[in-house]
Amino acid sequence: MIGAGAIQVIGGLIILAALAQVAVLLYGTWRGAALARVQQGLANELLRRRVDNETLSGEVERKKAVATWSGVRKFRIRNKITEGGDICSFYLVSHDGKALPPFSPGQYLTFNLRLPDREKPLVRCYSLSDSPFQSDYYRVSIKRQGPPPRQPDAPPGLSSNYFHDELQVGDIVDLKAPSGVFFLDLSKHSPVVLIGGGVGLTPMLSMLNAICASGSQRETWFFYGVRNGDEHIMREHLETLEAEYENVHVRICYSDPKDDETAGESFDHACRVSVDLFRQLLPSNNYEFYICGPPPMMESLTTDLAAWGVPDRDIHFEAFGPASVKKNSAEPGSAAAQPTGQIVTFARSNKKLTWDGSHDSILDFAEANGVDLDSGCRAGNCGTCITAVKTGEVSYVEEPGSLPEAGSCLACISVPKTDLALDA
Repeated sequence: MIGAGAIQVIGGLIILAALAQVAVLLYGTWRGAALARVQQGLANELLRRRVDNETLSGEVERKKAVATWSGVRKFRIRNKITEGGDICSFYLVSHDGKALPPFSPGQYLTFNLRLPDREKPLVRCYSLSDSPFQSDYYRVSIKRQGPPPRQPDAPPGLSSNYFHDELQVGDIVDLKAPSGVFFLDLSKHSPVVLIGGGVGLTPMLSMLNAICASGSQRETWFFYGVRNGDEHIMREHLETLEAEYENVHVRICYSDPKDDETAGESFDHACRVSVDLFRQLLPSNNYEFYICGPPPMMESLTTDLAAWGVPDRDIHFEAFGPASVKKNSAEPGSAAAQPTGQIVTFARSNKKLTWDGSHDSILDFAEANGVDLDSGCRAGNCGTCITAVKTGEVSYVEEPGSLPEAGSCLACISVPKTDLALDA
């Protein structure tokens, strides 16, 4: 028989157990509420950042529409800075003092250069290399081009050497408004991988600077590939961005480091930028990839990214220069897949030629046969090669940045679909 004292003890224990259970429930409820408040705070902060970012992107588009211009506009070189690696940055301000329209990071400027001993302006396109949120200047960073490696006796790059040797602070140049379809959408929040090889760093740097300046928290990997430290530019700037922004990861690759350059100090990886490296460092392939560099680099990366399972929609590359990234010769729409035998008449040059499919475009075909056509980007973006079509039709082997008006074609990315007569 249990005594009264024992009953009191048991009752007390039951009460204590009940109180402990209540305490646990209250603590759990408080902790859950506290966790919920933290989670809600993070969600609100993320939403605020997204709203701010989208508002900023909308403001950029509004200003772009208001302040843009048609034709050419005069700009003054405000500053000229040697970056190393035979690259020089030019800071350009409007000669008339009016506002500059923003641009999308990755776009380029088209220059009409008036060189001595040339009757017509030399047209060249150079990527903008700074953030579009730098509203008082445009910056391009230009590499001096020597003779082609396999043609040492050929002349060096005409426009790049003109910039480096002839143009000085205070000089005036003629520019078309920023353009181009290769750019980063700042309203998106998906993770990105930015890849620059050599001077292909320039549009990628514009994208990286824009991400940081906008306050975006999107996960960003920045791969920069050069041969060695002699070509490594913007070193301190890239180190500063990685240190200041938790979402930014910079990886420098040297393909041929010098004896006194050590991985982990001068650079991160002694290799070329490759998909194998991405597999080692990235948790998955679930990124948008933006690429600008030498054609062999872009060809290998685009091919290997596709093999890794990255959808075409997530692979973006800059295509300056003739055939920067070649299409597969059997791909529908490529020059090699087009019918041959069409008669192409260059009316003003008084030449009638047969298309045999051996050239990538009408522009290449014209140049090979002594017909002079204006050109710039050679990728269907700048519009310099627009040529009037007198009769016939063309097909496009690449998607144009924007289609020309009816009755004209972009000679750099088109081939004859029928017999063709051009005002050239």
